[in-house]
Amino acid sequence: MNPNPIQGADERWLSFRLGGQLYAAPLTQVSEVIRDGELTPVPGAASDLLGIRHLRGRIVPVLDGRHRLGMPVERGGDSSQVRLVMLSHGVHLVGLRVDAIGDLISVVTKDIAPPPPGGVVRMDEPVFGVYPWQGGFVALLDVRRLCRLPQEQDAA
Repeated sequence: MNPNPIQGADERWLSFRLGGQLYAAPLTQVSEVIRDGELTPVPGAASDLLGIRHLRGRIVPVLDGRHRLGMPVERGGDSSQVRLVMLSHGVHLVGLRVDAIGDLISVVTKDIAPPPPGGVVRMDEPVFGVYPWQGGFVALLDVRRLCRLPQEQDAA
C-alpha cells in the first residue's frame, strides 16, 4: 500500500470522471481546470503523454487520464465535458485530460481505505486509497505518482 500523501487533517478534493470511475486529486494541488485544446505531440514520449501545450508562458505536458490509469482510451459520452486538470507538485505543472469534472469533496482522513486487493502492484501506482462517496467510492490520487514526478527532498 502506498503511504497516504495527506499530511494534515481533513482536506478538500476535486473529483473528476474517467470512464465510469470517479477519481479525485487534492484541491491544494489543482492549479486550474481548462478546456481541452490543441496539443503539440512529443515524438518518442511515453504512450500516455498526449503532448505539450503552452499555458501562460510555461510548457506543460498533458497526460491522458484514461491511458495513465489503465482504461480504454476511446471516449464515449459528451466531448464538450472533457477538461484538462492542471496539477501542481512543487515546481512541476502537469495537465491531466479527464472526461468530466465532478464535485468538490471534503475527505475525512480517517475514512480513507486502502485500494482493494487484487490489482496489479506497481511502483508508480497513483491510487493510494478509496473514499466512500454518494453510495459508491472515489479513488484518491497521489499527484506525484500520477504525474511520475521525482520524490521531493525535504529541506532541512
